[in-house]
Parts: sequence; C-alpha cells; structure tokens
Amino acid sequence: MQKLKFVATGLVALSLATSPLLAQVTAIGPGEGEVDIVAWPGYMERGESDKDFDWITKFEKETSCKVNVKTAGTSDEMVTLMNQGGFDLVTASGDASLRLVAGKKVQEINTALIPSWSKLDPRLKDGAWFTVGGKHYGVPYQWGPNVLMYNTDVFKEAPTSWSVVFEEQNLPDGKSNKGRVQAYSGPIYVADAALYLMAHKPELGITNPYELTEPQYAAALDLLRGQRKLVSRYWSDATVQTDDFKNEGIVASSSWPYQVNLLLGEKAPVGSTIPSEGATGWSDTTMMATDAPHPNCAYKWMEHTLNSNLQSDLSVWFGSVPVVPAACTDGSGQQTAEGCKANGSETFDKIRFWTTPIADCAAGAGACVPYARWVSDFMAVVGGN
Repeated sequence: MQKLKFVATGLVALSLATSPLLAQVTAIGPGEGEVDIVAWPGYMERGESDKDFDWITKFEKETSCKVNVKTAGTSDEMVTLMNQGGFDLVTASGDASLRLVAGKKVQEINTALIPSWSKLDPRLKDGAWFTVGGKHYGVPYQWGPNVLMYNTDVFKEAPTSWSVVFEEQNLPDGKSNKGRVQAYSGPIYVADAALYLMAHKPELGITNPYELTEPQYAAALDLLRGQRKLVSRYWSDATVQTDDFKNEGIVASSSWPYQVNLLLGEKAPVGSTIPSEGATGWSDTTMMATDAPHPNCAYKWMEHTLNSNLQSDLSVWFGSVPVVPAACTDGSGQQTAEGCKANGSETFDKIRFWTTPIADCAAGAGACVPYARWVSDFMAVVGGN
C-alpha cells in the first residue's frame, strides 16, 4: 500500500512550456513491490552479463522492490516511452530531460528524501539540463564526454581537431577520410557542429552551441551537409560502432568512453581524445514520472543510485564518470582514480553538456531555433537533403 504525504507546489515557469501543478512527495512509505525503469543499455546490471557487475540484486533484497527494466537506444525513444506512460523512472540524457519537464511527464524531486544528495559533485547539483526555476526534476546518475575515437594505426598521434570528421582531408596514412568516419545519429549532434564553428568561425558569434540564432543555425546545418558526404554511418548503437571500427574500416568518429573501453578490452588499435575545440557531453539524470505507479520504490531506487559502490562499478562497466566523486577513490567498488581519469573525470571544464535547445534563450525571446527544428532539419541532413 502506498503511504505518501504530499504538498502542492506552485507553478514553475519553463522556457519550453508551463509546468503542471505537481504534488511533491514529503515522506516515503513501504515499497509497492516493484519499480519500472527506462534506461540506457548497460545502466541496469544484475550480474547476467557479468557476475562481477550487479547493483540490482542487493537493492531488491533490501527493499523488496523488484526492478523491471526497459532499455532504450536513443533519447527520442525514451521520450516516446515516457509519453506512453506506465514507467516510474527514466535515465534521461540532457537532450531529453527538459523535453520531459516541459511535456509534464516528470515531477520535481524532493531532495530532502534523498539522504545521499549531499555526496553529489557540486558542479552537477543544479545542472541546467534537469533544474528549472531552482527546482530539481531528477537525481544525477553518471556523466561523460563525447570523445573523438580514432584508429591508432592511422593516427600515430591523437588528432588535435574535430576537422578530421567534419572536413574532407587526407589522413596521416595518406588516404582520404571520405567514407571512413562516422557521426552521432541524433539531432543534438547539431551542437557538435556549432561547437566546431565556435572555434573556426568566431565571426558567427556563437557563445552557446545549444542556443543558436538563425544565421548560426544555418551555418551549423551547412557544415553537417558537407559532412554528410564523408560519413559512412550515423551511429546510435554502441555495439554496431565498435564492430565498424573493427571490421568496416572506420578510423575516426565521435563516441563515448564506453565504446573506447570495449575496444581497448579487445586490444583493438584505438585511442580517444578531446580536441582543441572541446566537446559536447552527457550528464544523465534519473527522473520520476509525474504519475509514477510505484513512487515509494522509485524514491528508494533514486537513493540507491548514489550508493558509492553502485557509482563505482557502473562507471567501470559503462565507461562513465561517477556523479559521486568519492566513488573514484574510496575503494567501495572496482573503480580507481586512474579509471575515472581514463573515463574523462578531468575533462568537465571542456564539456558542453547536452541541453535541450530552447526558443526563449539569453539572446531574447524567440531568438533561438527550437529543438523541433533541430529534429526535422537533422533528419533531412541524414537523408541527404
């Protein structure tokens, strides 16, 4: 039986939409017996893939909340599933989180009911990708950079610029990069193009790759259209990308530390770097559905996610960085300071974290191109238009 206490919150002004009048949980009662979570592949392990990686079984025994997981391969799929309803939680990236807030699909979190909130990296506590009007719509989970992964047989030294995937050129082996590079398959990748232009076309005046005026946005699309002639595949499946690096002659692409670690584990000739222009990145947030069927178990799980052991082992498994810094060094799990560094822990200041593009931005109301345009225009680019 649910035993919850609620207090009505006021309306929160959003850039994308007006939020609903939500009832905030003020106390947690006994669990309902289960919790339903939409998650990225690799985020919810119970020892079935590898017996050494299991952060679900102990939680289930301690809380009697069975964890049911629905994996999603893209942020758009996550948004679709949450729109359909029936789930309690979602591990949303920054290109989905504000859409869920604006769509009234997730609720404000009472951080007073998350005892481990104080353990969070202070740089993440008020992340713009899940904090609206000073209110938190989730609990940080893991973060990491979108790195440039490259073939070390081709690049004896790490590339210093993203130009190797954006502009046609001969690579160090004397061969063209045409047909040998990849790009991320998501509208948020427009921000990668904008970040590149920030360094190479400063006259455009881009200061935030997620807040683009019409001329800035047009320039980013032009860059992506040129890149389309070079790209062999737009990737969204991590396994497919690793196979392409091993078997299909791909030598450079945006990627995640997850794929880099997988390939290094197989002794493949790959390396990764953050070029001089910097990089986009992701900070994933566990968000709770507005009408979560199992709110008590959901809160128990959100607290569990900040357990140092889970944070440590998950960061090893996924190739990410813990949102609880102590997990890198306290010996609670398999992670080490060196491992966190390899996953990008020292790159925070170089990262522009995924944030849903908004129309009402700092440059003035209506000055920025909204995300709906990013979606339709990026699809056209991928289609060759």
